[in-house]
Amino acid sequence: MVVPTSTLVASAALLAGVVFGAVAQRTRFCTMGALADMVFRQDYRRWRAWLLAIAVAMLGTQALHSTGVIDMYQSIYLRPQVGWLGAVLGGWLFGWGMTLAGGCAQRTLVHVGEGNLRALIAAVTMGIWSYMTLRGLTGVLRVHLETATHVDLSRAGLASQSIVDLLALWTGMPGLLVRWLVTAASAGVLLWYCFRDRAFRTSCRDIVGGVVVGLLIPAGWLITGVLGLDVFEPTPLASFTFVAPVGESLQYLMTFTGATVHFGIAAVGGVVLGAWVMALLRREFRVEGFRDTPELLRHLVGGACMGVGGVLAFGCTIGQGITGLATLALGSVLAWLALLVGGYCGLAYLQHGSVRAVCQHLGSRKVARQGVN
Repeated sequence: MVVPTSTLVASAALLAGVVFGAVAQRTRFCTMGALADMVFRQDYRRWRAWLLAIAVAMLGTQALHSTGVIDMYQSIYLRPQVGWLGAVLGGWLFGWGMTLAGGCAQRTLVHVGEGNLRALIAAVTMGIWSYMTLRGLTGVLRVHLETATHVDLSRAGLASQSIVDLLALWTGMPGLLVRWLVTAASAGVLLWYCFRDRAFRTSCRDIVGGVVVGLLIPAGWLITGVLGLDVFEPTPLASFTFVAPVGESLQYLMTFTGATVHFGIAAVGGVVLGAWVMALLRREFRVEGFRDTPELLRHLVGGACMGVGGVLAFGCTIGQGITGLATLALGSVLAWLALLVGGYCGLAYLQHGSVRAVCQHLGSRKVARQGVN
């Protein structure tokens, strides 16, 4: 009996998702948590774990591409059209939303596996709004925004938005040499920054979290690009991202007949399953609800912002913040930076209570820096 390619891909994605969810639950891997630790506790260990994951994913992804195992130019991240406004606006919106919802998309799924009803509401809300932005009511606005603001690099003779291709065109150096110079420099700086800190070097939990999550990104490319290689049933090249797949998972649950489980849907289910198993093993599974109405409203608004923002930016803290950056895509860099700014603004909002107070806070910090200089 021949097993369909789609079944093989979905099974492997489910298994990889289980590993992702279990490790993320055990190590508390979370981008929003990393930003909160830095802002409120001056603890940079989870921030370094995220950067370690980026470095590992980048090295693995570029190695697979350079050796011809996969063709990264087939991914959505390297298309020649750079939607700069969607990346900036969507990244900022997602960063803001994840602070209101109490966690990024990946962490929200982990919390669902732990029995957190707040996370469940945020995840469902995020999924609804992401699907609306993909194919529904707000999708019309998204298409107009992308059409009006994208920059087509193919007019400049570029086949993609890869930073490697941009530098190769400007410098005239061979593409392979530029690729490994950029990869070595980027990953090297990240690794140096991570391990120069003694607190991080002695934190086995954070190192394991960063390494495993980073390795799962090239594993995703292998699942879709090698295991899913089929002339008659091609699988789109993809790896871990969680905003759009949550929306597609909800759609699959509602229209089971005739629907197909692809990599993203299986990975979402795997993350929840893995987190649930790990939470049970560690006796950390507990059903938790909302304390009051304002908390419910924050999770609803946060989930909506993550859903819309994640689709506009073509990914979340994992989808753009690790997977996209691993491809060395220009749009991913823009989305990642915007996401950080949005997350910081969201944390400031939670701390100070209003948008006006956040603006005053940011202004006072700017004045203080000018005074120091």
